[in-house]
Amino acid sequence: MSDLKRSDIKRVVLAYSGGLDTSVILKWLQVTYGCEVVTFTADLGQGEELAPARAKAELMGVKPEHIYIDDLREEFVRDFVFPMMRANARYEGDYLLGTSIARPLISKRLIEIARETGADAVAHGATGKGNDQVRFELSAYALEPGIKVIAPWREWDLTSRTALIAWAEEHQIPVPKDKRGESPFSTDANLLHTSSEGKVLEDPWQETPDYVYSRTVNPEDAPDVPEYITIDFARGDGTALNGEAMSPATLLAALNDLGRKHGIGRLDLVENRFVGMKSRGMYETPGGEIYARAHRGIESITLDRGAAHLKDELMPKYAELIYNGFWFSPEREMLQAAIDHSQARVNGTVRLKLYKGNASVVGRKSADSLYSERHVTFEDDAGAYDQKDAAGFIKLNALRLRLLAQRGQ
Repeated sequence: MSDLKRSDIKRVVLAYSGGLDTSVILKWLQVTYGCEVVTFTADLGQGEELAPARAKAELMGVKPEHIYIDDLREEFVRDFVFPMMRANARYEGDYLLGTSIARPLISKRLIEIARETGADAVAHGATGKGNDQVRFELSAYALEPGIKVIAPWREWDLTSRTALIAWAEEHQIPVPKDKRGESPFSTDANLLHTSSEGKVLEDPWQETPDYVYSRTVNPEDAPDVPEYITIDFARGDGTALNGEAMSPATLLAALNDLGRKHGIGRLDLVENRFVGMKSRGMYETPGGEIYARAHRGIESITLDRGAAHLKDELMPKYAELIYNGFWFSPEREMLQAAIDHSQARVNGTVRLKLYKGNASVVGRKSADSLYSERHVTFEDDAGAYDQKDAAGFIKLNALRLRLLAQRGQ
């Protein structure tokens, strides 16, 4: 904010959860900047009651017409999660990017509300150590180059939970009893996943305590009988579960229920943050893990080898762009265009077996299948494939290897 005086800020749109941190931020903006605050609370399927956020914002002086609570679940899955899943994106080979993919949508809506309300700035509650500050702000600047972004954690001197609570009490901000003690870990949740980080998870040698898990049963306690399901795909996107047509968000929610029941989607990960440090997190992505497995299953019979292998080469770059906050960058959009083009014939049905923490593809079928049983059969192929052709194929591919070997003789 060095290029802007605080007195120049008249109205700010705050990404507001209604929790202690963003409630302190709301009041801190009013006190420090002397500005009007517009709150925006996104329903991304985090499973929390959002009415208290409205009540708390009103209690703190926010005008009713300046309290935005938007149900973004369908947009989130349709326009962000599904496009990402078409790429089979996993950051560093494992992480399904549950937190990362939500940030550009929140930023997009923050900017839209800033325009609607004539706000001078937007604000978020991400700390100066994490990736989210980067994701929020890169997205905001990509959509509105002249917007001012306020990140209180980089400005104030409230450097501990004790200081935060003391400041809240000084300014008559209600502090729930469960917030007065030291939190054992922090969480972020949406329809795709729940992430847990910090405190009891900071030692990467120690196993994640069972009480940290909230979205999945322990796989050891999951049903002893496997459950079989089918997922239908059209142009690379899921459209139905067990033959029942569903919207994107409804499908993911139903898969979450199945994943919870069978203990699917747990991930204990030490990752490389964009800001430079390593961090250890525990992620639960029950429905996302099932869906990701199914998508690769349908691609296995409908996608040409060259396209499939190229997609796998592009995937790490694509995943890194999302993780680092470059959803609205031209390079991500270029990669998305290529990925979406590859999905034109990714249609069909996948059957999965859910059992004790695993989602295994056990069947796949498609009218657009490239799998030819005539060619691959161990029985008589009736001339579909001439095995003699392989000799010349091998000799040509071996030529350079033989020349290399002869050079040393």
